[in-house]
Amino acid sequence: MDARGVSNFFDWVKNRSHLFRGVTFGTMLRDEAFSFIRLGTFLERADNTARILDVKYHTLLPSIDDVGGAVDYYQWGSLLRSLGTFESYRKVYRDVITPFRIGELLILREDVPRSLHACMNDIYEILQGLSGEDTAAERLEPERLAGEIHAQLHYGRPQQIFELGLHQYLMDFLDKIDALNTEINEHFLVPDYS
Repeated sequence: MDARGVSNFFDWVKNRSHLFRGVTFGTMLRDEAFSFIRLGTFLERADNTARILDVKYHTLLPSIDDVGGAVDYYQWGSLLRSLGTFESYRKVYRDVITPFRIGELLILREDVPRSLHACMNDIYEILQGLSGEDTAAERLEPERLAGEIHAQLHYGRPQQIFELGLHQYLMDFLDKIDALNTEINEHFLVPDYS
């Protein structure tokens, strides 16, 4: 398959995904099933954003000498385009693409739909709705974990992320998302036969 064929295939997949999402959001009853579809969307989006950002930070740059050069610029630009955030970056920062600002945009900005912060806003809100008035401690654990992750993003600062190290920060975030997924599975999806 040539490059045009791959590009056409990915466009087809993207269009079908948008159609599915449009039909789902436009026609589905706003019940627990709808909440779990949304929850899965935001968990997957957060996980993928963190992984894509980490891969770029560690493996795409051919040489340390290329940092800040044309290759670096185009790779960061491609990363932003792949996440649908290139125009958002330009609107917010209006100048040179830098790893520091990309980290801030994709991790901490809650007005960017694919940022970790925006995803955690939605995840936390959905889990609050699913927990409802249920006071069972085990039902509240997913909500508590989501709130903890959300608070770290809400009050986080870019300097703290880069002082810790972007890779370490993202790996820590992915570990927390994995733990949250486990809690959601255990407390909402696995039947309790006791």
